[in-house]
Amino acid sequence: MTLEILTGESLGNIRHGFFTRRGGASSGIYSGLNCGYGSGDQSGVVSLNRSMVAEAMRVHSTNLLSLHQIHSSTVVTVDPDNFPVRPRADAIVTDEPGIALSVLTADCAPVLLADPDNGVIGAAHAGWRGALDGVTDNTIDAMVALGANRDGIQAAVGPTISQRNYEVSQEFMETFLEENPAYSMFFVNGRDGHYQFDLPSFVVAKLRTAGVDDAIWIGACTYAEPDRFYSYRRSTHLKQPDYGRLISAIVL
Repeated sequence: MTLEILTGESLGNIRHGFFTRRGGASSGIYSGLNCGYGSGDQSGVVSLNRSMVAEAMRVHSTNLLSLHQIHSSTVVTVDPDNFPVRPRADAIVTDEPGIALSVLTADCAPVLLADPDNGVIGAAHAGWRGALDGVTDNTIDAMVALGANRDGIQAAVGPTISQRNYEVSQEFMETFLEENPAYSMFFVNGRDGHYQFDLPSFVVAKLRTAGVDDAIWIGACTYAEPDRFYSYRRSTHLKQPDYGRLISAIVL
């Protein structure tokens, strides 16, 4: 099966892709394009899946860079002569052509960013913690440090869990309201004292507040489409022992 690659209109002609699970060599609960070495899938199969992604992005497999994601707001800038294997961070930026930046997700928001006029790109993994702590703000700042213009950056948020499927506790909501009471707009009442959190809208709002007006969510929910997306929360509800990881990538 060929790979299915979703794109964001806001990124225009910049080569990028939000890869679904369709295609790939993994089997069982990981069936499809599982690109997560942190999963329990066979590492050789994950490597094969990642090589398919590199080919689709038209880069050598060694130039498909990824991170050891830790739900932080830490950003790394690519040094092509000295880049560690999977540094502990949740966002990555570069101005080097031919290097594909990637992040892995399974409900969290993958964010791809580009300033095409100045040749700077970024990729961020924005879970609720990282988003609240400013991972997108820090990514934008790191891009500006490489020569991007803040008002020239375009961004797209890929497949992530939607508000309809993201039930959270009162305590979770209060964590956001302590940061900014206006964040109440991203919550609606749910069942039995719970709330529904709108992660994609929150991430888009953070991007726009940071000066990136051209920012969109592509509208795909990871939880709602099991044949297309891996989902940590769905796997938990189904009592599955593990879950695959989706990959999103961008290259100059």
